[in-house]
Amino acid sequence: MRTLTLIAAAALMFAVPAQAKMPWVKKAQELGHAEIKDCKACHVGMAKKGGELTERGKFLEDMKAKKKAAEVDLAWLKEYKGK
Repeated sequence: MRTLTLIAAAALMFAVPAQAKMPWVKKAQELGHAEIKDCKACHVGMAKKGGELTERGKFLEDMKAKKKAAEVDLAWLKEYKGK
């Protein structure tokens, strides 16, 4: 029984981070960016803090720094000229 509890706990720990930013995908689509289907639109491989970014992801991080913002604002995607 204890093993089953540990397995369930581990599954929850790994499931939550995978879904943590899905609202960002939905928000990007609501802003008219239907081409954004998942986290790979901005991240190479699994999305993680400090992970490698695509051209779009780098654009958003650059805008965040330029605007001295606390978080990325997906509205900035309207200025993105890449793919």
